[in-house]
Amino acid sequence: MAENTSRSMFGLNGVAGMLVATLLLIGILVSLTAWGINVQQSSAVKYYDPTPITGSLDNVKMISKENANFAFKDAQ
Repeated sequence: MAENTSRSMFGLNGVAGMLVATLLLIGILVSLTAWGINVQQSSAVKYYDPTPITGSLDNVKMISKENANFAFKDAQ
């Protein structure tokens, strides 16, 4: 049996691979955290108004295209 002499400590499956994986995970964590903070800040400024839904449900019909006026809408 021949011995493998072409091993490298700094190969992609060694220390360098571990560092690449760690930096990639930290980058994903930072980007998702920044995205979440951005969503929180925009939701605090443009909050949801439930008035179209809870205001007048008497006019809602079982099958009608006008029900879109009473549906959930994105914040403006």
